[in-house]
Amino acid sequence: MRNVHYRLGHSITENYFELVERKGLGHPDSIIDGVMEEISKELCKRYIEEFGTILHHNVDKGLIVGGEAHVKFGGGEIIKPAEMMLAGRAVYSVEGRDINVEGIAMETARRYLEENFRHLDVDADVILTPKMRMGSEGLLRIFPGKGEVPLANDTSFGTGFAPYTPLESIVLETEEYLNSKRYKDRNVFLGEDIKVMGFREGESAKVTIAAAFVSKHIADMGEYIDRKERVAEDVRKFISNIYDGDVEIFINTGDDYKNGSVYITKTGLSMEAGDDGEVGRGNRCNGLITPYRKMSIEATAGKNPVNHIGKIYNVLANELTKDIITQYDFVESATFSIVSQIGRPINEPKAADLEVVLAKGYTIEEAKPKLAYVVEAWMENISEITNRILYGRARIF
Repeated sequence: MRNVHYRLGHSITENYFELVERKGLGHPDSIIDGVMEEISKELCKRYIEEFGTILHHNVDKGLIVGGEAHVKFGGGEIIKPAEMMLAGRAVYSVEGRDINVEGIAMETARRYLEENFRHLDVDADVILTPKMRMGSEGLLRIFPGKGEVPLANDTSFGTGFAPYTPLESIVLETEEYLNSKRYKDRNVFLGEDIKVMGFREGESAKVTIAAAFVSKHIADMGEYIDRKERVAEDVRKFISNIYDGDVEIFINTGDDYKNGSVYITKTGLSMEAGDDGEVGRGNRCNGLITPYRKMSIEATAGKNPVNHIGKIYNVLANELTKDIITQYDFVESATFSIVSQIGRPINEPKAADLEVVLAKGYTIEEAKPKLAYVVEAWMENISEITNRILYGRARIF
């Protein structure tokens, strides 16, 4: 059995106060996370097609420098496009055979932006600049060959938990609801830059939403207020289906109706007017920012899915804990933390800690063999994490 410590913990829902945040699909930090993650996945696929295996890369240093815009009811214009730096390290050539890394990055970034942000004109509203370089020789040497267990490329840790608390579910699902295709098709005035902040005091929750409205679909202040109230009512109805307690909803609380200052944008994205973004500054790989939980500050998006511990172990921790609570109904919640040591096989962690909350009447001694079975199964099949990431079956941000 690997070096894993099993122990009892307590449920976050027992705390009187809880705080949860999600930066939505169109937040600048999430945009660059999404772009760089898609570039990594596309590089993986191209490497496999060309060389039969995934080659070393880490494209996790993307940056958005916000632009300038003049917006008014009924329209507006982009004065200075946002800039997107696509930075990182990747293999360009193997034994004289080249691969167009920067071309792949540009093509992938453009496609991701076009598919996800319906009001963004990629040609006019954003400048894409690739900044990819070769990786270090040291890290290239510990990248695995075919069939080998990857060696950890860093001494780092990952952590994850399951299930979500009711507040965490509210925050995550509210953003996904507002940014769903179905909702957007019925409410074209709402942009993709949506941030949700939730906090709970006892059983009472408050949810504050920052949502960018699209100026060409808002004729005047009256229409803006009417549509903002419509979104608030939709959110109230949505949350009532997933939460039993009292919830107060607030939207765009920075609006100043008297002075005509409200949250309207040309593109539905705040990056059009000075809001910047950087890989790793937003959601953790469970989709949330949860200061009352254990968290890693590692940027997961864009890192290679083969041996980069900052990615592998964080995704593993979330998938493993979900598996535990799915298999065993006597486990009410689980939190897994795991640390690597550079150069060790990734399925041989330096140490790990599994903290669980068990149903009344169960002891950790009784639960430990079953918990260990799940942990061992994941360690033996750790390459499944790579597959889930590569084919979009694991959340990254």
